[in-house]
Amino acid sequence: MSFFTYVLYSKEHNKYYTGMTSNLVRRLNEHNSGKTKSTKAYRPWKIIYQEKYDSEVEAIRREKYLKGGSGREFLKSLISPP
Repeated sequence: MSFFTYVLYSKEHNKYYTGMTSNLVRRLNEHNSGKTKSTKAYRPWKIIYQEKYDSEVEAIRREKYLKGGSGREFLKSLISPP
């Protein structure tokens, strides 16, 4: 089974969201259908960055890194609002 760390972007609200999942398509649908409390108000979302891992532990570790200061700087160097 594969696991993904991902970054979503809401163009209408200029917001980013970083998460982890084992099913990227299902998780994006959950974010966009309002099933996720923390992202419901900022719909619609688009995946702008993703990384694939073989273990859940690796994906969680990477998600935590991307949510921290160094990780946010790393993402800024890679992506700009679509």
